[in-house]
Amino acid sequence: MLASVTVCAGCRSNFPDEARFGPKCGTPAPAQPVQADSAADGRLDLGWGLVVLGNTIGEGGMGTVFRGWLYYNPNGPRSGTPAHPVAIKVLHPALVARQYVRQLFIGEANALRRLSHPNIVKFHELVESQGGLAIVIELVEGESLEKVITRRVKNRTPGGLPALPFARAWHYFEQLLGALAATHELGIVHRDVKPANLLVRSDGLCKLTDYGIARLPADIARRSGGMQPGTGAYMSPEQVLGRDLDGRTDLYSASIVLFEMITGVTPFDGEGRSELMVRAAQVEESAPPVTQFIPQAPPVLNMLFARSLAKDPAHRFQNAIEMGDAFCTALGLPHSPGWHAQQNFARNATGIVARADAPRITKGRTQPIPVTKEDELRDAVAGAYRP
Repeated sequence: MLASVTVCAGCRSNFPDEARFGPKCGTPAPAQPVQADSAADGRLDLGWGLVVLGNTIGEGGMGTVFRGWLYYNPNGPRSGTPAHPVAIKVLHPALVARQYVRQLFIGEANALRRLSHPNIVKFHELVESQGGLAIVIELVEGESLEKVITRRVKNRTPGGLPALPFARAWHYFEQLLGALAATHELGIVHRDVKPANLLVRSDGLCKLTDYGIARLPADIARRSGGMQPGTGAYMSPEQVLGRDLDGRTDLYSASIVLFEMITGVTPFDGEGRSELMVRAAQVEESAPPVTQFIPQAPPVLNMLFARSLAKDPAHRFQNAIEMGDAFCTALGLPHSPGWHAQQNFARNATGIVARADAPRITKGRTQPIPVTKEDELRDAVAGAYRP
């Protein structure tokens, strides 16, 4: 799968064969640009850069995820940026002709293009040519929260906690809330918040990923008689029922993620239940109290989850920052530097995207914040979670 390499005549360094430039001097290579849908050949030409595909690192219902490397064109707008690893999601060829699947895939790219947050995977490019589609995003070196929870539950000691210690769970959870706060400030609803979609880096920094079924503000509501997209164990009642959604549906799902991190189980996914039964339980049943699984847990935690998992969105916390503040206050948790940074970032999320969209800003739109302030916000969030 790896592309062959050529020795650059100008700088004598190796670079992908048939690339349009070398990694150091930019000496052209005598070849035609690689088409975007030629991922099988191991290269994606972005114009301002070149992606070389490596091994497969994941398979999904919509396509394949590859490890790759991004080389920047030294004569392009991002010259001087060192080459680095990336992940490439390639839409399955059999699905390219299905318009709804294409819309979901492009919708994920559009959502990530607008989001710029240390706890959300970074978007690099959507590549489309001759019907092929691929998204180039940040490669997160680590593992999913789902694997972390599964390993912890499997290796638990008798009499010990069922899953993660609360301090560690909260460390991950406040990063998830920060990512959702910025996402919701832009009017985007993720719709698939679950441990499998929260990647935990080796240094403890978390990254929310897979905006494949996200709903953007400009999307036209789609009504269908079929099953709603999502994962039943983490879906809100309104999502199961196909009703209008806003950020509160993601907060419901995030609450289940925290519940699972603490107890080792999800509240509605009982043993032997089918997907349809789990979805029905989301609508009809109340979540069991946390103290049923952890008797020593403070009773106020039951009350917090009762509100977080209320069937009516109006009875839940109305935004991610309010939810995080409520947990901190009720449980006596200190407001960490990371949480302060998340609050500031959420308040400025609209300004950050306005700057990113600057060429397309219309009159009356929110004024972009200075780039130095934008960088400070990112650095504050990312720095707060460094060991």
